[in-house]
Amino acid sequence: MKFSFHKYQGTGNDFVMIDDRVRNFPARDHSFIERCCDRRFGIGADGLILLQQSSTADFKMVYFNADGRESTLCGNGARCAVAFAASLGIITTKARFEAIDGEHTAVLEADCSVSLRMHNVEAINCAEGYTFLDTGSPHHVEMVEQLAQFPVKEKGRLIRQGAPYFEAGSNVNFVEKLNDTHFAIRTYERGVEDETLSCGTGATAVAIAMHKRGLTPANQMTIEVQGGSLEVSFSTDGTKYTSIYLKGPAKYVFAGEFE
Repeated sequence: MKFSFHKYQGTGNDFVMIDDRVRNFPARDHSFIERCCDRRFGIGADGLILLQQSSTADFKMVYFNADGRESTLCGNGARCAVAFAASLGIITTKARFEAIDGEHTAVLEADCSVSLRMHNVEAINCAEGYTFLDTGSPHHVEMVEQLAQFPVKEKGRLIRQGAPYFEAGSNVNFVEKLNDTHFAIRTYERGVEDETLSCGTGATAVAIAMHKRGLTPANQMTIEVQGGSLEVSFSTDGTKYTSIYLKGPAKYVFAGEFE
């Protein structure tokens, strides 16, 4: 089977994008999807995204991690899906789409960045030494020093598989504060089982966690990831976080065919 694909990236978080509106992609073949994402024997990506027809929205996004398995929301992937939908003529500047965690809206800005509205967040576990919350995907957030030299892959793997996450696992974000409105992060992603250059739901989780723990009074922050910068903004009454937006670039890389 030969199929066409498009490659997109958002701050270095890269995705194989498939126009699957006719539903002919082998979405149940996990090993095939894993091979598509393989950086040596396939196209190479952190994940694969199917863009499908929706009866209630502009389109439906189905996201698979690099291990070939369908996963929870990918913030950067969702932003790239919006840019891809615009290239296909499905939307112009505004989008309403289905994802695994429900419906989202997004805006394609004049500078080609995409602003994605995330779901509200209320359940936040401020434990000793870390914060845990779900921003469409589960995230462990931990402050560290000398982030640039920190062993993200080794420490992230141990936390991702250990208590209290075990088999379900969690994405793991290591954070260094730069100032009240700027934080640097590095993320170990489950499903990729490695550090990625960026994680959108992780950047969102970090911004909320920093505010919740009183490490910043700001409700609009720049999150520096390995692949660039993301912007996160929100409203809060001190317990519930609403009107959460993740904004950043979503760029076309190349297109091709894969057999």
